[in-house]
This record gives sequence, C-alpha cells and structure tokens, in this order.
Amino acid sequence: MNFATPAGRIVTAMLSSAVLLAAADPAPLQESPQPAVALELGVGRLAPDLTLKPLSGSKFHLGRQKNTKATVVAFTSTTCPVTRRLGPTLAALEKEYAAKGVRFVFVNSLESDTASEAREMVSRLGLSGPYVRDTDGKIATALGARSTAEAYVLDAAATVVYRGAVDDQYGVGYSKETPSHRYLAAALDAVLAGSMPDIAATTAPGCTLDHGGPVLAASKPTYHSRISRILQQHCGDCHREGGVGPFTLGRFQDVTSHAAMIRRQVEKDIMPPWFAAAVPGTPSPWANDRSLPVQDKADLLAWLAGGRPEGNPADAPLPRRFPSEWEIGTPDSVVTIPNPIPVKATGVMAYENVYLKTDFGGDRWVRALEVRPTARQVVHHVLVYVIPPGESEADRKRRGDNAGGNYLAAYAPGTSRLSYPDGFAKLIPAGSTLHFQLHYTPNGTATQDQTSLGLLFAQEPPRHEVRVAAISAKLDIPPGDADHEVKGRIPVPVEAKLMSFMPHMHVRGKAYRYELELPGGDTRTLLDVPRYDFNWQLLYRLNDFVDAPAGSVLRGTARYDNSTNNPANPDPTQRVTWGEQTTEEMMLGYFEYYLPSVAPGTDAGAFVGKALREGSGVFNQLDRNHDGKITPDESPSAAQFRAADVDQDGVVTREELKALLQKRKKK
Repeated sequence: MNFATPAGRIVTAMLSSAVLLAAADPAPLQESPQPAVALELGVGRLAPDLTLKPLSGSKFHLGRQKNTKATVVAFTSTTCPVTRRLGPTLAALEKEYAAKGVRFVFVNSLESDTASEAREMVSRLGLSGPYVRDTDGKIATALGARSTAEAYVLDAAATVVYRGAVDDQYGVGYSKETPSHRYLAAALDAVLAGSMPDIAATTAPGCTLDHGGPVLAASKPTYHSRISRILQQHCGDCHREGGVGPFTLGRFQDVTSHAAMIRRQVEKDIMPPWFAAAVPGTPSPWANDRSLPVQDKADLLAWLAGGRPEGNPADAPLPRRFPSEWEIGTPDSVVTIPNPIPVKATGVMAYENVYLKTDFGGDRWVRALEVRPTARQVVHHVLVYVIPPGESEADRKRRGDNAGGNYLAAYAPGTSRLSYPDGFAKLIPAGSTLHFQLHYTPNGTATQDQTSLGLLFAQEPPRHEVRVAAISAKLDIPPGDADHEVKGRIPVPVEAKLMSFMPHMHVRGKAYRYELELPGGDTRTLLDVPRYDFNWQLLYRLNDFVDAPAGSVLRGTARYDNSTNNPANPDPTQRVTWGEQTTEEMMLGYFEYYLPSVAPGTDAGAFVGKALREGSGVFNQLDRNHDGKITPDESPSAAQFRAADVDQDGVVTREELKALLQKRKKK
C-alpha cells in the first residue's frame, strides 16, 4: 500500500481520545479563569432590581438606569490577594469605558473587610462608581457570586450578558506581566456593539464566597421579565424574521399563539435541539450546550400552563440584533458556489456535490469559518471537505468523500459558524479543492440556493493544528430490525486531545455513543446521544479539551431502526448498506483533535508507524464500502495489493495488511 496517498495522510486521524482526568490526579496548585456554561449560571436572565446603599451617596437601584448603556458589577475585596492585584485594572477599565456610557458598581461581600479599608481602597485607586459593602451577603446571594474576583455585565435592559473573570493576568497562585484574555473588556465591547460576547461566562479565581450559583430569577415570571429572555436566548437564532424556524417568537402574541406547540416540544425535549445525554448533578461539559437549564425549563412550562401573564413592558429585554452579513466578521476569503442550485417545490432531492479549486496563494490556516446558504429554509445541511492537491479523481473515489481527515466545515439549522481558540487553526494546503456536499429538503415552494463559505485566516502558523478523524464501520442492516447495533473503533497512536464530536447517520439512525478505552482497560463514555435526529447535524464542542493517552482506543457505537416503527424509514423491507443518499446509511463518528507534541503542518505520514502496527487505521480508510475487506479497486497500488494478498484469494484482510506492515517495519 502507498501510505503517501491521502489515505495514508489520514492516519494521524487515528487518534482517539479522551477522557476526564483520572480521579487520582492531584488538584493543580494554580487556578486560572476557564470558560464556563453561561446558561447554567443565569446569563441571559433579568438581574434582580436590588436597592443598594453605597459607602457614600444615596441609595440606588441596580436595574435600568437612564443614559447607561451597560453596568458592571465588580465584586472585590480589600484583603483578597487576587482582587487587590486586580484593583488597578478595574480602575483603568472604569475610566476607559465611562465616556462610552458604562457605569461601574463595586461590591464587597466580606464582612471582615472594614469600611475604613474600603474608603482607603476607593481613594487609592480613584474609583468613581458606588462602592457597596454587602455585609449580609444579600447582593452576592441574589447574583450567585462565586468569588471576590467575579464581574458581571448588565446591558441597558438589566439583562446579565456576562459573568466571570476580569482577565487572566492574575489568578490563584500565579501572576503574569500582561493578560492574554481581557474577558470583561471583550464583553463590554460586544454589548456596546449590540452583539453577544463570544465568551459569556468563565470561572473567576479569587477568594471563594459561599453564595456561588446562578443569578436568581423573578419569583413570579412574566413574559417580559423572564419568558421573553428564555425564548430569546434559546430560540431566537431560528425563530425570527429571516430565520429557519417555521414561525417567529419575538412578540408576546407570537408566543401565546403557539403556546400549545411550544409546550409540547419542550416537554418532549425536542426543542431546543440538543441531544447529548446529561449527567445529573454535574456541570455540562459542552461549550455550545443548547439545552434548557432545569430552572428555565420549569419556569417556561409553568408559564405556558398557567395564566401566561404579560407583565410590565418596561421589563422587556433589548431586541437581539442579528448581523445582516457574516457573523464571524468580514472574511479574509469567501468561496461561493458558482451557479445557483435549483431546489424543487416537492419530493426529495439527492445530494448535490460541487468542487471548487482554491487559489489562496499558499497554505492557509483557518481560525474561523462560517457557511452561509442563501435559502436557509430548504437547506438541510452542508458539509465542506478539503481535497489535498495532487489527489486524483480515482484517489478521491478510493478514499471516499466522507473520510474524516479532510472534513473542514458544516452547516445545519442553528449551527453555521465556528471559531477556534487563540493558537488553534485548521490547515488548507495550497492548491486544495473544496468539496461542498449539500442536502436540500423541498418545502412546497420552488427556489434556488447559492451557498458560500467565509474564512478567517490566522496571520501565522498556530501553536496547534486542529485535525479531524472519523470512526466508521461496515454496515449491513437487516430488513425490519428495530435496534441494529454497529460498532467501530480507531486506535490512538500518540497522545492527543479531543475538542469536539459530530455523529453522522441517516434517517434510520437511532442513537450514537462515543467511548474511550484506556490503556489499562477502563472504558469511559465521552458523548452519549440516546436520541439521534438526522434533521439536526449537531457539533458537540467540549468546554475543556480532554486527554487521549497513546494506546487508547476510541470506540463508536451506532444504533439503527430499520423497522416500520420508524416513520422516516424509506423502506423497512430493504437490507441497508453504506451509501451517500438518505435512502442508504452511514456510520461516521467525526471528532476534532490536536496533537500536543506535534508541530502544526506536519504530515500525518510521519506518525504512521505507531498507528500501523495493527493496520487498523489505513484498513478502515481504504475499506471504502466497509465490508471488512480490501478489494483491488479500493487499493491505491496493484503491486502493493498483490504483496498484501498472501493467500491470493482476491481480497486483503485486516490480518494480511497488519502482517505486511509489520514485515516492512522490520526492514
């Protein structure tokens, strides 16, 4: 076999990974801010309208203020080492944003910090905003403050839009010369621009308070004070003018008119679309978790089932503003399908495949991307792959368009853009071809679509290259089988860290589970999707990247319903095998990862040795129809095929490939 081919390069994709750190691992001595799940912390709620009494001056309300575009509530302390170091930073931010209509409120919830110490701090730092001593902890309790270093941003309608660290210059057990991330400033810039912060919540290392939790919601929710914010946060991306939702939910009348349907979909956990199984009592590990938090769901269902009070319009949130152009900002490059694709009014459509040669003038590192259809209402999903330069049509067919290693971007309703953290990017080699695979679902009106892909490039090679792989397996689903199980595996050849998952099946897909088998034999569940829905091609992005030790095995288990019980089943009397159309099936467990010890841009072929000791990686990629054997038409080289086919029966088995690789390795 020729491992310099794309199939060989894909082998680094054999990294499986990941797991939560072992319980025996010691707690780190240093603590820096980390992204947190904003919705679980009450981001998006109306801040309680507390009456506050500052050290000097008159009482005031925390809620809406005239001529104020945003409010920062910064918890602080005169004795906590972290917050003392943060003092000059907060003072500088207050001065910087005062002219922009931002007011700062400083809250000290440590009873042991005296009033005289607080006055000295205000004078020394030159703070202008009110300084409030919260000796009974009522303010911290209402806001759920977790530490003396936590800051909140409230927009002009008193909605909490950010909570977390000021920046990452100081933390528990460390200090840096300058911050790498200015979280509070970035959140203020976003609010002042009428958008949402990219990072809406972080941890806030400081002196821990007893009150940690979500922002308290109103005790008697009304539409304007509570329900409108829940719907705006969880449903607004799709159910708006120009969105893909079948109706809008931006007004009180919209919601009451569809109340019964909303209640039904929320009770059945169909909406918002999010299908990762939660682990009760533990924080969500997903950075893009779209599920309704327990309290939000309870409040929404109670309001829908009750009298549905409208409440005071003065409590309403600011209307969300959606960009008319690119959400990632102005792209460095836009790749557009050259000719609009006609979408018929009724029936079903086969996949459309469009191939576009790039001409970026060299290798490009992609730090953010966005897929933009022009007819969102009929676009089921779009997948974009990178075909490396020099790959022939025959190579592409042998590899299969759905091999994981060349996956670049995806679009599904509600999911269109992706930005990578600083220092991470995906590589598009110079001269590559972009393969757009588009799936349309006619909705009763004939139209046309001309999808584009917007790309933001990093100015220099990143610290880590984001790579993609896919678990796959042979498919042979018997007629009428209501619960057919298929398992696939990928060995982990070198240490890796997992970043995200995206299972992909067709309309018979029922459930999917990712697991990691550790070198010692323990197996851990990474993602469990007990109810897979082909209508939502969701990417599950991890908050914290997790370790995949060398020698692990990443396993994927898919379940299919090929029975009459599945209303989406095209034909339960048919035996189903692998194929691109929705009447056929797939078993793909995509995952993004990076290699901590491998330089970005390094050809995967340099790391093939470890992965190929079993032959599993290349075998899985060359076995394009997933029937458990490699045939001559799937082999990149006739001579290599003859060398591997020891018994000369016309097929190469996994054992034969393994034997050939081990023989060559000894040479």
